[in-house]
Amino acid sequence: MAPRTPGNLYLPLYFVAAHETWKWINSSACFTKTAGNLFVVSLAVADLVVAIYPYPLVLTSIFHNGWNLGYMNCQISGFLMGLSVIGSIFNITGIAINRYCYICHSLKYDKLYSDKNSLCCVILIWVLTVIAIVPNLFVGSLQYDPRVYSCTFVQSVNSAYTIAVVFFHFILPIMIVTYCYLRIWILVIQVRRRVKPDTRPKLTPHDVRNFVTMFVVFVLFAVCWAPLNFIGLAVAVNPETVIPRIPEWLFVASYFMAYFNSCLNAIVYGLLNQNFRREYKRIIVSVCTARIFFPDSSNDAAERIKSKPSPLVINNNQVKVDSV
Repeated sequence: MAPRTPGNLYLPLYFVAAHETWKWINSSACFTKTAGNLFVVSLAVADLVVAIYPYPLVLTSIFHNGWNLGYMNCQISGFLMGLSVIGSIFNITGIAINRYCYICHSLKYDKLYSDKNSLCCVILIWVLTVIAIVPNLFVGSLQYDPRVYSCTFVQSVNSAYTIAVVFFHFILPIMIVTYCYLRIWILVIQVRRRVKPDTRPKLTPHDVRNFVTMFVVFVLFAVCWAPLNFIGLAVAVNPETVIPRIPEWLFVASYFMAYFNSCLNAIVYGLLNQNFRREYKRIIVSVCTARIFFPDSSNDAAERIKSKPSPLVINNNQVKVDSV
């Protein structure tokens, strides 16, 4: 039985996050028919990374009320958490640029985002993500934080590095995404009001729904991660003054609010996308009826074995027919 520590309050959060991200990756994998959906699958992978390895280790540290898994597991866990976070924001940025090109520059979209180019863009996103995380291993900023029971980025290790992280990994991508979606919103409003009826692009309701879905994903990411990033920025600017003034509950709340975002994308797609809702229902029904891992019950299998003719009888009958 787990000790009665504040960490037990976070157990439901980790279980929900792992469950939702698993549904998210299963469902998104079914919709890779277009180049744009490749970015959605990449975002799902980024959300899933944090649930596969770091979350189980965090649960272990909660049960043991401390980290006893060694230095290497701590570094790997912190590295993968960073990979998930930076991968998410870079993929969200890539999706925003993709939607911007699709809606605002539709005539050039097929050339810009061919299957090959889209795959190269996704690979580039993950290469940049790894490059962005590697410096943490040399700065020594991946350490165990007992307040959140996990090995994570420690904001007070290096002020200059923390400022660079907040700017390049949060503020700059947010600015790019905001610009893309602002231009899209302006164009959508112009199309709805028919400001330029002769040159207006053809926007289907499906295109608008997809845009709204990704816009909601972006807004939720910005809202969830803004408190933790602004705390880090304040700590980096004046650590001696700011650190003692930050209540522990505020840091813990902002931290788990940020990582709870990993499972929100699955919920958003489930609510706003009909295809994902249909796939979620299929997954839930399959799990409830045990059809994923046990497609046939033992009774059905036994009945089928009894009713199935013996291969020897079939061969004998075939021999007789041939001989006739």
